[in-house]
Amino acid sequence: MAIERVQAELEQYRRLMEPPPPEEFEEGFSIRTILGALFVAFVMLPGAAYLGLVAGIGIGDAARWGTVILFVEVARRSFITLKRQEIYLLVIVATAILGTNPYSGYIWNVFMRTSQVTQGLGVANEIPTWVVPPADSPAILYRTFFHKDWIIPIAVSFALLFLGRVKNFVAGYALFRIASDYERLPFPLAPVGAQAATVLAEISRKEETWRWRYFSTGAMIGLAFGFFYAGIPTITGAIMTRPLQLIPIPFIDLTLNAESVLPATPVAIFTNLGDFLWGFVVPFWVAIGSFIGGLLTMVINPTLYRRGVLKNWKPGYDAIKVQMVNTYDFWISADIGRGLGLAAVSIGSVMATAFREWRQQAKLAKQQPLVTERIPLTAVLPYRGDFPVPVMVGIYIMASLATAILCYILVPKLPIIFPLFFALVYTPLISYVDARMRGMTGQWFGIPFVREGFTILYSKLTGYRGLDIWFAPIPIGDYGGTAQYFREVELTGTRFTGVLKTEVVIVVVGLIANLAVWQYLWRLAPIPSYVYPFAQKMWPLYAYTGALLWTTTLGKRELEVLKPKVIGGVFGSVVGAYLLFSLLPFNLPVLLFYGLVQGIGGFPLGNLLVFAGALVSRFYFEKNYEDPTTWRRYATVLLAGYNCGMGLVGMFCAATAMVSKAVTQLPY
Repeated sequence: MAIERVQAELEQYRRLMEPPPPEEFEEGFSIRTILGALFVAFVMLPGAAYLGLVAGIGIGDAARWGTVILFVEVARRSFITLKRQEIYLLVIVATAILGTNPYSGYIWNVFMRTSQVTQGLGVANEIPTWVVPPADSPAILYRTFFHKDWIIPIAVSFALLFLGRVKNFVAGYALFRIASDYERLPFPLAPVGAQAATVLAEISRKEETWRWRYFSTGAMIGLAFGFFYAGIPTITGAIMTRPLQLIPIPFIDLTLNAESVLPATPVAIFTNLGDFLWGFVVPFWVAIGSFIGGLLTMVINPTLYRRGVLKNWKPGYDAIKVQMVNTYDFWISADIGRGLGLAAVSIGSVMATAFREWRQQAKLAKQQPLVTERIPLTAVLPYRGDFPVPVMVGIYIMASLATAILCYILVPKLPIIFPLFFALVYTPLISYVDARMRGMTGQWFGIPFVREGFTILYSKLTGYRGLDIWFAPIPIGDYGGTAQYFREVELTGTRFTGVLKTEVVIVVVGLIANLAVWQYLWRLAPIPSYVYPFAQKMWPLYAYTGALLWTTTLGKRELEVLKPKVIGGVFGSVVGAYLLFSLLPFNLPVLLFYGLVQGIGGFPLGNLLVFAGALVSRFYFEKNYEDPTTWRRYATVLLAGYNCGMGLVGMFCAATAMVSKAVTQLPY
């Protein structure tokens, strides 16, 4: 059966030692947590934001490792050993502080308001002013957040950010109490997340030495490559009219060279060395399947062109333009069908696995009594820092009602019954299903395109026309993953009250720091522009893909953009291919199927470096280790070191750009 096979394939990526049950719970929150948040916010964040715009690279792992390593080293020299709870909260802070960032979203909305892409589709001027100021506003012309036209957009987004984090915390906690305490579900992947704190605590006690070696090796690779990839363009851009790119960002475009053989096909080789290192840690058969899927795209696109499906392609288009017209002609509908198909087979597999495990547990329960007892939902365990479940449920209801009311105020054409339904019925139901699936199997593949499907269906049934419904804060959420997060917190022995305090620090510090960083980057140069090569090249493609769906509620291109036959055909093909994969006698890895389906339709050679890294990892490095899992752990640390090295380059680039701009703006 395919279910057993995929379970066996994933087993090698779950074989991390489960940390022992915590002997005692501690707060974990201290002045070190606040200092860690400040370090990430004002040291790591500028580099992360700058690298994201210049090279499209994130440094989430670098922020986590860099912060923890710094604090561990300082603690060592102060003859202090960091506790596991303190390290875990530092990991949470370092990971989350970069995500508490509405300001990059504001700049993206400005681009959507002013871009030629959205103007060509006729949607730019339809974006509500409570999302982004008008195009002729001084706030946009002078690129500043400190203007009265931003008051309403920022107030709305801050309210939604606050309500969203409150709902995520309280709903996730309530689901944790139900699934873990009362139903006693095992959450098999929670120990994997909890082990990060255990491993880093070992480093603090000098029990692990190999991690330093691999981390520093990766950091040196990241520094060397980052200097050529992002450093040289930044330095030359400060002294020249145009930056010099020794390595094209983000890819080498070969589309024009291959268009006679591969018409309507974007041929581009991505140049980020991190993709090669990512191939070391990604499941091998996923990497192989994604590469094969890309090669199939090189057959599918020319075939569709010759049959008149990809009718808007013209010779002379570069890779971005080719991908944009292909998305319009075919692939946006195909992506919807593919997403629905993957969700169907994934949910079906998880449900079947859960049913099988439930039957096994039922048989064991008849043979022997349960060792553990259920913890009543009304119980409050002081040593764990518990909260009353009824109070948490009440807070969720109030926050959901506030979100629904805000949605109705912003979009009065949308009856409030719909936000209330999603807030009080759909979201709790799907979150509970998610929490149970994660609790029993460690997996959950959500239902895609729920919001998009509702928006388009509502427009068709009611004749609604406009764009404000696409930005309406409809409370569609899924908090099942947070239930597993609280199980990780429990395994580390961290009191839940410490996590709550950390949430407050993340929001406050994150909002202030992101305002300073993104305001300065925006004032350096328009975003996107030649100063930010990745954004200049890729943002138009992202904008075009997103704005195409918006046109479905304007009554202009609905029949052209969404093609029901394509959606249904691709959906059926994905489900049929999965069933065929399951029945084949060759015992092909099921992960190959997932990689294959996900790799079709994008840039055909987009996964070339990942594919190469997977081959080198499988047939060279794993051969030098007795246990392949050992190399996987080493590779993870190596990749984290690389990201940290790239992050250091990003911080240098950001500082260089800021100083250069400050000097050139002087009036003398």
